[in-house]
Amino acid sequence: MERNLTTGSIGKAVLVFSVPYLITYFLQMFYGMADLFIVGQYNGVDEITSVAVGSQIMHMATVMLVGLAMGTTVCIARAVGAGDKERIAQAVGNTSILFFGVSLAATILTLLFLDSIVSLMATPAAAVPGTTSYLFICFLGIPFITAYNVISAMFRGLGDTKSPLYFVAVACILNIALDYFFIGGMGLGAKGAAYATVLAQASSVLFSLIYIRLRDTGITLKLSCLRPNHAVFRELLRVGVPICMQDAFIQITFIILTIIANSRGLEQAAAVGIVEKLLGFFFLVPSSMLSAVSALAAQNLGAGKPDRARGTLNYALGIVITYGLAVGVLMQFFSPHVLSKFTTDAAVIAMGCDYMGAYIWDVTLGGIQFCYSGYFCAYGISIAAFIHNAVSSVTVRVPGAYLAVILWPETLMPMGAAAPIGSLLSIIICLFIIRWMKRHPEKLPGFPKVKEESP
Repeated sequence: MERNLTTGSIGKAVLVFSVPYLITYFLQMFYGMADLFIVGQYNGVDEITSVAVGSQIMHMATVMLVGLAMGTTVCIARAVGAGDKERIAQAVGNTSILFFGVSLAATILTLLFLDSIVSLMATPAAAVPGTTSYLFICFLGIPFITAYNVISAMFRGLGDTKSPLYFVAVACILNIALDYFFIGGMGLGAKGAAYATVLAQASSVLFSLIYIRLRDTGITLKLSCLRPNHAVFRELLRVGVPICMQDAFIQITFIILTIIANSRGLEQAAAVGIVEKLLGFFFLVPSSMLSAVSALAAQNLGAGKPDRARGTLNYALGIVITYGLAVGVLMQFFSPHVLSKFTTDAAVIAMGCDYMGAYIWDVTLGGIQFCYSGYFCAYGISIAAFIHNAVSSVTVRVPGAYLAVILWPETLMPMGAAAPIGSLLSIIICLFIIRWMKRHPEKLPGFPKVKEESP
């Protein structure tokens, strides 16, 4: 399963890593939307709202877990690049200890504050019982959700993104089948969607463990690897905690933007909601590049090849810029056609086109800062990724969207422009950080101790 991507074509390495990850991410989004679709086929607005609110909370929790697991990906990738089997085993063992504790604590805390979480989301009264039931079941399933995402993070560190694709495919098929069984067959509504999600994730974890057992990983876990190692723990947390905080911050920002959109009225809220869903798909490529840069650059740094790590960043930047510009230009012409697939309301389509016309450029600018964030993670300075995202959100994205509501109430275009302008500020900050990295490489935790040989 281990795949060393520190030699050969950089472009091929990026594509070999990112394409399966891209498909995996798509399947995760697909079966997440399937819950809402299937509930809508058999139930009323109250159950649909319950799943919508509950899934938003679970998405935030999952994103934070994935961010924390980035430390595992980077730590293992560096060890793979260095050819250090013992370090890989230590990273796997200490990751297991860390996330066992995290999942246990998260389960207990979320169950204790369940009612407060439902209230904080301003859940409509009719949807409170369904939302509470949905979240109660999903919170009990946090250990399975954690295990799935951590196992996937380990594989990505090994340079293998195909295996996690198999795991999510199993979860996707089971989730949809169980949705129809629990929601359509047994009439359980939102509660049935939660059962389907948790059982699908648990089955995926079981499948992944059997898969690992049958495959030769080349890694031998000894009892000593399951004892806390402070140096490994420190490396896992130094990368993972800032990314976890960043992802939580981003999700909170999206919630605030949703509240701002809702304040403008039903049609504006609908337009923003549809465009946000579409942008989730458009951002699949930038998101896959973030993961590719963090894992592949970390492997190359572990192998003592900083120049190749920088080459990985440059190749990923080329992909997101080309892709982002193409999508941006196309959506200037085809937004009405795309939006009409989701609604026939002419006012919603018109407002959605305004919002999309400005926001779509964030696929390019946001993609650039995603690549830089992955590069910072590879070097062990993921705090830099948190800083530039936090600064842009606090100073531009949120206040910009709020001011747009006041200054331009007749159009959503200025509100949509707040996102790419915020990403532009992030890029400027990233360029200053890159400049500092070039001047002070000795201060970077992940800078290779072995100098790269001249060709």
